[in-house]
Parts: sequence; C-alpha cells; structure tokens
Amino acid sequence: MRIVSLLPSATEIVCAIGLQDELVAVTHECDWPPSVVGKPVVTRSVQDLTAVSSRDIHARVTASMHGGSSLYELDEEALAAVKPDLILTQELCRVCAVSYREVNEVARRIDAGITVVSLEPTSIEGILNTITTVGAMAEVEDAAIDVVEALRERLGAIEQRVATRREAGHRAPRVVGLEWLDPPFAVGHWVPEQIRRAGGWDLLGSDGEKAHPTTWDAVAEVDPEMLFLMPCGFHLADTVRNWARTPIPPWLAELPAVQRGAVFAVDGSAYFSRPGPRVIDGIELLAEIMDPAGFVDIAPPGGWTPVPVG
Repeated sequence: MRIVSLLPSATEIVCAIGLQDELVAVTHECDWPPSVVGKPVVTRSVQDLTAVSSRDIHARVTASMHGGSSLYELDEEALAAVKPDLILTQELCRVCAVSYREVNEVARRIDAGITVVSLEPTSIEGILNTITTVGAMAEVEDAAIDVVEALRERLGAIEQRVATRREAGHRAPRVVGLEWLDPPFAVGHWVPEQIRRAGGWDLLGSDGEKAHPTTWDAVAEVDPEMLFLMPCGFHLADTVRNWARTPIPPWLAELPAVQRGAVFAVDGSAYFSRPGPRVIDGIELLAEIMDPAGFVDIAPPGGWTPVPVG
C-alpha cells in the first residue's frame, strides 16, 4: 500500500505501526521520526513564518480563518507523482493543514480509487482510536493494536503512580497551560487531559474544545502554582525564543509561581500539538515536572526547560 500523510501526527502513527516503507510522501512539517526527512513532500507553506512573531502569526491565522483559507497548500503534481492508495488528512484545524475537502477533490482528479481518511481526535482516547483506525485502513490492525496496548500500559503506569503519590499526601498542583503566547490562549482538546492524567489540575483549559483566548489578568486571577508554555507547532527552542520577546505586564513577575521559578517551556510540537503516540511522552514529561520526587527520569530528554519572566 502506498500511503501519503498530510499530518505530522499521522506520519508518526504510520511509522509507529511499522509502515514507514509504505509511506511515499509527507508534509513539509513532518520531522519525526527523523528517518522520514527526505521523503517526497506534497505540501508547502503559503507564507514564510520562520522569522515572524507570535502576534503576527496569530494575525495571519485569524485572517486565514475569516477568509476560509489555509496557511498551507497541496502540491497536486507531486501528489499525483507518488501514486497514493491511501491519504491521511484532517478537518480538526483547517488553518493548520490542507482542508479535507480540497484533498478529496484533488484525490478524485488524480484517481477515483484513492482512499482519503480524515483523522479527528479531540481526546487521548480519540488519539488511541485514531491509531487503530489507521492500522485498519492500512491492513495492519494487529500491529496498531499492539502499539495502542503498549501506550495504554505506559499511561496506566503513570496514573497508578499518580494515585499512589496522592495517597501518600502529594497534592495535585494547580497549573495553567498556554497553547499560544501572544496573545495568550488557554489549552484545549487533549492537553487539559494530559495535565490531569499527569497529576495536575489545569485552571483555564477546556477538555475536548479548541484552545481559547485568555489574558494575563485571567492567569493572575487563578494564581497557578505552575505555568506551562506549550505553543502549538513550536519546538522547545522556538518556545524559548518567542517567550523572550513576548510582551508581558511587569506585575506578572510578582506571581508566586514566577517567584518560585515554576514557569516551564515545553516542546509543544513534539508532545502536545500532534495527536499521535508521543502524547504519552508528553504526559510523562508533565508528571516529572509536577512531581520530580515521584517521577524520575521519565521525561523525554530535551523536552522542557524552566524559563525566566521579564
């Protein structure tokens, strides 16, 4: 089977279930596993956002949403050249990927026999179900089930350890996760669930819903014990760089969490933005940050760092 992935998360899923050799094309943002770099690319960015500020990116995303367009476009010629049997895409965020409708229309023009599958998880359970869906569509359902069972075992081990620590008196920290920095957005979809399963309590996020705008005043009002900076699509270095130039009110430095040094940048792109197998790594990462005495050396290396404020 010849598979094209139009999502970094789908690329990770396809490789996790053992089908990397069948993966004939990916997106320009697919970077995991590293071995997929160099495969044919069938998407491109409409705008160059590499040196653009968080606020400018937000403005362009907003304009695209209001205009019904995407920040990315499909290379129809390149897609036709790889002769796909199965295309994996999504409708969850029409700005962050080529729209399902456009993909379907292009696929029909190339070959009416191409199967186009839209992946739409909004929870951790939904992400696990997505893995089995891809396995079923690619005719390797047993391999997908094995991957899911292994992920469930890891998740169960974290949750059991969280419960044990609670029984021993460890209190769930009150946290705020931010999915964007300028302007600030509270986390949504599966991220509040990641925080909760890791042993924390997110104060502003919305389970299963899109990330929503918030304010620094709102952050201060709930007075979190920890602040997680996890902007969508940003790797750790991007987050640290953007945080350094994010305009924040001077009084934010007076928050107790800031005074304690409990502001953390994480690799949002790898472990939180992409609904694939590494969301479990993200839970492990959060668990170690929130309870370092209870979770030792389980976070993926280089996945997080404390950052200063001001």
